[in-house]
Amino acid sequence: MDLAGNIQNPTVLVIGCFHGDEPQGKYLISEYLKQFPDSKLLFIPCLNEYGVEHNIRTNKNGVDLNRNFPTKNWELTQRNEFFGGKTPASEEETKFVISVVEKFNPQIILTLHAPFKVVNYDGDAKDLAEEISKIINYPVEENIGYPTPGSFGTWAGIEKEIPTITLELDEEVGVESLRESVFEIFKLLENK
Repeated sequence: MDLAGNIQNPTVLVIGCFHGDEPQGKYLISEYLKQFPDSKLLFIPCLNEYGVEHNIRTNKNGVDLNRNFPTKNWELTQRNEFFGGKTPASEEETKFVISVVEKFNPQIILTLHAPFKVVNYDGDAKDLAEEISKIINYPVEENIGYPTPGSFGTWAGIEKEIPTITLELDEEVGVESLRESVFEIFKLLENK
């Protein structure tokens, strides 16, 4: 878990790889930073290195990091690929993200996921979601369609009131083909 990009005065935080079986974010962020090393965005290129290395959704403790945030709706669930941990914010990765948000106080957050091809938003982010939708041609969805207790979007977007976008990328296409659209989205965010 490393930070990259603007660590001086960021207004936008971008997070890749909450889930290890969704590695597109790490690649796209790394490629963007190679091309634009002076980006005004703050990046966590890969939150779940263990999951990426093992091509699994969860971290090394079998916890779905996107169900481990200390939200009002967090709940102890069965130990499966959506297991939110024994307690909220039990995982080092979750604590790291919380500390980054508290330290830098971003005004917008974008997380990169797969595979649903939607622009999901939490909090006051509908207008931004619509701008992103025009770039990538995915529909805007306020609700992902199933319960997500302890999700990052609920914690950051709803409870912390930071406009939060979950960009669900198409996993059926080569990640290289997402590059142009995602880079354009990053450039849009640099001007926010």
